[in-house]
Amino acid sequence: MFHKIQVGEQLISPIDWEMTPDLSFGTFESWGGRERVRNNDECVYYFFIDSWGDEPKLCLMERAVKHARIVAEITAPQEIVKQCVQSQGSSSIFEKSYAIDGQVKQWLIDNVLDDGDSSLIVEKVEVIYKENMGKPLPGAGEKIFSGDSVLLPSTPEIINDDQIENVITQWNFFDTKLNPTGCFENALVTGKDENTIVDQRTALMWQREGIDIGSIRSIQRNMEILNKDAFAGHSDWRLPTMEEAMSLMEPVKNNKDIFLQPCFSKEQPFIFVAAQRKPGGYWFVDYKQGRAFWSSGTIPGGFGRLVRSLA
Repeated sequence: MFHKIQVGEQLISPIDWEMTPDLSFGTFESWGGRERVRNNDECVYYFFIDSWGDEPKLCLMERAVKHARIVAEITAPQEIVKQCVQSQGSSSIFEKSYAIDGQVKQWLIDNVLDDGDSSLIVEKVEVIYKENMGKPLPGAGEKIFSGDSVLLPSTPEIINDDQIENVITQWNFFDTKLNPTGCFENALVTGKDENTIVDQRTALMWQREGIDIGSIRSIQRNMEILNKDAFAGHSDWRLPTMEEAMSLMEPVKNNKDIFLQPCFSKEQPFIFVAAQRKPGGYWFVDYKQGRAFWSSGTIPGGFGRLVRSLA
């Protein structure tokens, strides 16, 4: 009943055969599923198929509250891995993690788990990665913009499908589909706190990095914590509006393959904004694809990059 797998020096057991990528999100990220977790340090291990690259891969995931790590890749026959993906139908570009099927499960039991072939298990060793944040920006005390500030809308809004193009073109924001010739000029300097960036043109202070992927409730809860702890010395951080988030969109990808100034982290490729859609859904700004889009506010979720007004 309780299968085990040896990954490097770690003996892992049991495997949770009922856990899936979608279910793990609801269990470990959204408020609605937290009652299923006995404590925040509890880890669950499950197999899933990662189809983000050119070829799908069978992986072993270690999952806990606000923690997700691929422990190992399993060298499985490509035909059964691809059949598993194909049997689950098409997915959006943001949903590329699949549950395993019965055939893959049985192959794992027969060939890998317990006293199976250890050569099929490729341990994933965590590498500490320091992101390149580009050339140093001017310091907080330097004034690099002398014109009038552009005060963008700063209150939450409802945006319907037929309104989004006007929102983008009105301010000449770049969008790969709706305004491919757009370009909004920023005047960015480092904030007094190195974790912040200030745009002198829009009088906005931004998180240099941001909040990891989660549901809208998870993002809001993290925002409350940051404000309670006075992140970077301030307690008025909020979600950006569509206009504020689009103002950071660059017309050319940087060397991190994202439509954003390199002084911002690439680890928040698409972010929630303070805008909802009728009849349903939340709006996002996607710096990876260079566009605004809407989707469910729960799955697949989104990242957060908070902002505060200086004006």
